[in-house]
Amino acid sequence: MRTPHTSRLPDFPWDTLAGAKQLACSHPDGVADLSVGTPVDPVPEIVRTALREATEWPGYPTTLGTPALQDAIAGYLERRLGVVDAGVTAEGTRPVVGVPAIGTKEIVAVLPFQLGLGPDDTLVIPEVAYPTYAVGGALAHANVVVCDDPDAAPRATMAWVNSPSNPTGAVASPELLKRWVEWARENDAILAADECYLEFGWDADPVSIMHPDICGDSHDNLLIAHSLSKRSNLAGYRAGFVAGDPTLLAELLEVRKHSGFMMPGPVQDVMTAALGDHQHVIEQRERYRRRRNLLRPALERVGFTIHHSEAGLYLWATRDEPGRDSVAFLAEHGILVAPGDFYGPASDRFVRVALTATDERIRAAVERLNAA
Repeated sequence: MRTPHTSRLPDFPWDTLAGAKQLACSHPDGVADLSVGTPVDPVPEIVRTALREATEWPGYPTTLGTPALQDAIAGYLERRLGVVDAGVTAEGTRPVVGVPAIGTKEIVAVLPFQLGLGPDDTLVIPEVAYPTYAVGGALAHANVVVCDDPDAAPRATMAWVNSPSNPTGAVASPELLKRWVEWARENDAILAADECYLEFGWDADPVSIMHPDICGDSHDNLLIAHSLSKRSNLAGYRAGFVAGDPTLLAELLEVRKHSGFMMPGPVQDVMTAALGDHQHVIEQRERYRRRRNLLRPALERVGFTIHHSEAGLYLWATRDEPGRDSVAFLAEHGILVAPGDFYGPASDRFVRVALTATDERIRAAVERLNAA
């Protein structure tokens, strides 16, 4: 008898927060929900304009996306990430620059399966990590190994790195990223980097594994995942992409074509516009910077120590007690956060505090902490 997928998947972690959520929501002034990294700020006007003009899509979109979207991905890679040779070649041909993703969580969950990993393969993931990395290994029936050190990593078919990290906000050093690239090439393995928070460096400057200082003059063995959910407040649009090794992208593209993984045409037009504009990203960065500057000292005043958090949209905090106790303490003040055990047993004394709440709710949380 076959084994259903659900028997290999962990319980959905957010279901375990029901009690803390109920307590936080009972606060007379309502809950300050800092548990989920869901954008709450306005969709940029450049996106709204593009969507209004993107109504003429009677036919099926292509899995690869429009030529304009491929140009926008290439331009973003070159301007923002310092990637060399991301667009049309000197001979005038166009390799696959990026494969559109229907939200980057989808890519994290299905990339191992779509690249052919199975029971005989090993997938390496970070020790403290977004749960979907392990879910992707389970869906592919692969063996999942936890390891943060390329010098200690086993031979494997694929590894994920995540910098800036969700949940910790840690930024991998260029030296560490280069060692992971070397590991991938020495083992003929795929190195996939989740770089969705790369635009939000606070105390460090995150760098892509596709930057020539990291990977040299070749993108062999490398894939990067990027999202517009946070940088452009487009979580509801499900817009992201994968770039990197042209051979791997071509393989991924064929599987996704057969499977019907097509980004809706209007979203392709929106993504093209958003990738071509950086001013709205600067404005969003400043919103998060202000919230971070308010929230961090308020948490520290009630006994939390902030670890890592050099980048990204979260504060990784501990009071040197079980993380669920910290969740309960904050819920008593109407503040809901995510327990560290969502992200692996090594982080069970931490909580993840999101900056993705309105200015008013951040101020409410700060006032409650200051009065605690």
